[in-house]
Amino acid sequence: MIHIALFEPQIAPNTGNIIRLIANNGFFLHLIEPLGFDLDEKKVRRAGLDYHDLANVTRHENYLSFVKHVEGRRIFAITTKGSCAYHSVNYQSGDVLLFGSETAGLPPEVMDTFQPSSRLRIPMLKTNRSMNLSNAVAIVSYEAWRQVNFEGGI
Repeated sequence: MIHIALFEPQIAPNTGNIIRLIANNGFFLHLIEPLGFDLDEKKVRRAGLDYHDLANVTRHENYLSFVKHVEGRRIFAITTKGSCAYHSVNYQSGDVLLFGSETAGLPPEVMDTFQPSSRLRIPMLKTNRSMNLSNAVAIVSYEAWRQVNFEGGI
């Protein structure tokens, strides 16, 4: 199955929406600390509805512990600075899609660890800066899931 990783997410409702999303597609969610909220926060619970018990969520103390945890898997950084379109990749079960925080994206020290071919972008109008994190996760994750033939889905 595909893995979603959120680097230091800041907005509780976005993470709640993503929890609901991964509960419905069977993906794994990795939350890389520090978080900008408490996971027990009402806004997270509300956005995730009653899907928290159905979701596979792992918290990581920092980026290094996350990288150790997913060692051996392909990791793609989803970024507005990406050089490849997200739909141009041939995804495989086990791949990791890494998204930056809503306020800062992925920091340079993380981005520098990725080859240009592993930095993916979602096409959008040149005049716009970025899109909502939970929307971006939905767009890219469903393309990856489609490519693995909706593994585990109905």
